[in-house]
Amino acid sequence: MNLLSSAWFWLLIIVAIVIIRDVFIQKAHTITHNFPIVGHFRYWLERIGPELRQYIVANNREELPFNRQERSWIYASSKNENNLQGFGTDQDFSSPGYIFIKNAMMGYNPHTTHLFNKNPGALPAAKVIGLYHKRAKPFRPYSVVNISGMSYGSLSAKAVESLNKGALLAGCYHNTGEGSLSPYHQNGADVMLNIGTAYFGVRELDGRFSMEKLKQKVTENPCIKAIELKLSQGAKPGKGGMLPKSKINKEIAEIRHIPMDKDAISPAFHSEFSNVPEMVDFIEAMATETGLPVGVKSAIGKLEQWEELAAFMAKTDKGPDFITIDGGEGGTGAAPHAFADHVSMPFTFAFAKIYQIFQRHNLTDKIFFIASGKLGFPEKALMAFAMGADSIHIAREAMMSIGCIQAQKCHTNHCPTGIATSNKWLQAGIDVTLKSERFYRYHYTLVKEIAEITHACGYEHPCQMTMDDIEWSMGDNNRTMALSKALGYTKTDVSYSGLEELVKCPHLGGLNARKRLSL
Repeated sequence: MNLLSSAWFWLLIIVAIVIIRDVFIQKAHTITHNFPIVGHFRYWLERIGPELRQYIVANNREELPFNRQERSWIYASSKNENNLQGFGTDQDFSSPGYIFIKNAMMGYNPHTTHLFNKNPGALPAAKVIGLYHKRAKPFRPYSVVNISGMSYGSLSAKAVESLNKGALLAGCYHNTGEGSLSPYHQNGADVMLNIGTAYFGVRELDGRFSMEKLKQKVTENPCIKAIELKLSQGAKPGKGGMLPKSKINKEIAEIRHIPMDKDAISPAFHSEFSNVPEMVDFIEAMATETGLPVGVKSAIGKLEQWEELAAFMAKTDKGPDFITIDGGEGGTGAAPHAFADHVSMPFTFAFAKIYQIFQRHNLTDKIFFIASGKLGFPEKALMAFAMGADSIHIAREAMMSIGCIQAQKCHTNHCPTGIATSNKWLQAGIDVTLKSERFYRYHYTLVKEIAEITHACGYEHPCQMTMDDIEWSMGDNNRTMALSKALGYTKTDVSYSGLEELVKCPHLGGLNARKRLSL
């Protein structure tokens, strides 16, 4: 009883101290001043609000960026668990923008010896990157689904390593993100080297781009198959990033070629060029010096400079070998709300506008189009292919496959799953062997279902999908409309002579995966 009395005594002392602090000392929070003790519950509930909504309040289809049904499909697929659903769909078919895929009466039935029946997770891209511009080392991606740019530093070392080893199993390539090539990107998978405005990894200490460092990096790392010049990204176009010096360790400094005693600032724009002709010259110089295909990644807003680029390319036969179009709904480790919510167009409209510009200049069969922005699901991927995409990039979906729970703590360095943090303790729970297998299983399932739906539509390869094969719900009177009518164009036919020809291509990537599968 004395112990209980003592506990109550100390509890009253703590309460009294909190009340004195709230009422007489702190001036920042009116709620706790006016309602000491009880007011603290308001801030506690606000802090756990996302978790309450995620697991208790929200239904299966209403969360953003990814709803519970989408996350559950990724988790089940990555764990090789049952990802089916019973008793029919719970979707609202009349909601605006709902995707309908038109199956054929009698679909495409692959022969028993067909590659799909040997390995349903293998599906090479229909186009070769860099072939039109006669690059020394053209590249055909082994998979139509690949990992988008996520830097080491933004993601943890174990997360990057898990994704790269998973990409090795899948045969897809792994985009480095603008943080440059790290040791964790070098576990056997094909790599796309991303170069941003700060030229991390291929720069002098003062920030100037170094062609010699780029040539050295490509020569020493044959895993690099293509170079992506990042103009902007969907979540923060026209906004550079910052890595505070407190997070810069010796390894990151050496990888990025930056000093350790200063914040690493990514400028909003490139210093090596300021107009379209200069950008094309820069691209051509990198392609000539490295032999690799070079493309650009961008969010889409104003179209005048894209018109200029297309006209310049048509006139000179020079320019990017591929264009990655990143929708405004794309993700990032950190971005201002206004940029993430309001700057740049969402993927569907962004892609449609850019594709039509290059189509008017007869360039769509010469450029490899990469689509990015919440497309890591079969129906969304197939919509992108029907619109003219040659492959898709996935980022947050890949993160979820290795354990991301959409905690939305990426910008705080306190990611509870250890994926988007440099905290060693939080990273310790990542089993690289297990997580790499989970990414592979997710990728395998995604590609397999893309192929299965393609077959149901009567085609062998998703490049054969047309804009009349996809319809959107218009949201009124149960009316639907084909993409060709809704977006105002019909995609250019892709030259395609069968999956066997793609597999025999001398420029086909995914060599280590093909060796493992004896393909």
